[in-house]
Parts: sequence; structure tokens; C-alpha cells
Amino acid sequence: MGRTRTYSWEDPEIPARAARGMAGLDFLREVQAGRVARPPIGRTLDFELDEVEHGRAVFSLLPGEEHYNPIGSVHGGVFATLLDSAAGCAVQSTLPQGMAYTSLDLTVKFLRPISVDTGRVRAIGTVLNAGRRIALAQAELVDAQDRLLAHATSSCMLFPVPA
Repeated sequence: MGRTRTYSWEDPEIPARAARGMAGLDFLREVQAGRVARPPIGRTLDFELDEVEHGRAVFSLLPGEEHYNPIGSVHGGVFATLLDSAAGCAVQSTLPQGMAYTSLDLTVKFLRPISVDTGRVRAIGTVLNAGRRIALAQAELVDAQDRLLAHATSSCMLFPVPA
């Protein structure tokens, strides 16, 4: 017997349009409150934005079999997506209206395996340095006992929102 999973998402242009008209922290708080739709990747992997403040963002995920790789643990791409989201949104939370960011790089260190037995994990992103054109952020992936599962650093390019 196979397993199935069904999910839906909203038009991604709607939140993208909203992001262009707000400061980063305001936009992320609207997403967290459910007044702006979650991005499709959040629905696809089933992770949530739990906390956001200036220079910090926290996402969580309850690992499921749908996240597994062929060797029976959560795929590293799922780790990387959570870490990239936390680091990137930490940067976004510092941006004024009219500014945007994109990830330039992401360096991930995988420290422990994750399975359905791990329980809920949290990716905690913080800004380390914010310049005019480049921001440096880090993110830690931890379990319920705050054991470090993975760590990432990310450089993000900052730029004016295109007209």
C-alpha cells in the first residue's frame, strides 16, 4: 500500500505583491498571522513561521516520511530549505519598504540525522551583519532539547524592489 499526501497553495504572486509594499518585518508578521498567504514551499514541505522580530526568524517542521531520502532519514535538502528560510527571513525582517533580498550562498553543516522520531525541529535564523548591499546571517536547526542538528551561514544581496 502506498502513502499519499495532498496539499494546496495560494497564488504566489499575491504575497509577492504584498511584500513589495511593506517593510520586511511587517510583511513577515502578516504571513505569520495568516493575513498574507504562506509561500508554496511552506505548504509543500509543511513548515511554519513561528516567530519573527527584527533580525531574527524561527521556522518549525514536524518531520514526516514524505521528507525522507532513500536511506531512511530526512533529506538534507529539507534541512537546507529550513535553514535558508530562517536565515533569509531574518535578513528580510531588517529591510525597509522598497528593499528586497536574495540569497547569494548557503553553506550547511549537517551534524545529526533527523527522522520521524526526532520530533519537531526549529530553524532559528539571526542576522550577523547587515551592510548596504550584503547581509550575513546564520541559522541553527535544533530539536526539542535544543541539540544542534545542522548549522548554516548565508550571504544575502540587498537591492531596491524593481518598479
